[in-house]
Amino acid sequence: MSPGSTSIPRSAWHNPFCIVALGFGAGALPKAPGTWGTLLAVPIYFLFARLAVVEYALLMLVLFVFGVWICGRAGRELGVHDHSAIVWDEMVGFWITMIVAPSGWWWVLAGFALFRLFDIWKPWPISWLDRRISGGLGVMLDDLAAGLYAALCLYLAGILFIT
Repeated sequence: MSPGSTSIPRSAWHNPFCIVALGFGAGALPKAPGTWGTLLAVPIYFLFARLAVVEYALLMLVLFVFGVWICGRAGRELGVHDHSAIVWDEMVGFWITMIVAPSGWWWVLAGFALFRLFDIWKPWPISWLDRRISGGLGVMLDDLAAGLYAALCLYLAGILFIT
């Protein structure tokens, strides 16, 4: 996220693209907006959890592409490329984390923690993507990478602890 994030203009609350990009208001909470956005994604995840892996992956592709578009529009409306209040990227990143996760609350909690860890820590190439790619694609891409890192960790943990 951009350290130069600013307040949210009133006009953003009249723009449906901004409302979605701001996680329906979760991103406007004063502390840790990315964490609030990820928390909002948790109950929504349960709507997707019953999908077959291929259906889930296709839905994530659609939500990612949609996110590139709305996050780009929201960034222009807010006047900051990756405004801290834009949390759609965290929501999709968490859902990507959970793509092959075993079922159960412990796995959801682990996925939440792993995604937040990788999103905040930004190991390579996440940090590179965050610095080098702008616009809606840049907003979404680093969270895609964080979600993939976290998904891989969950997958490996599932192999170790379930089999």
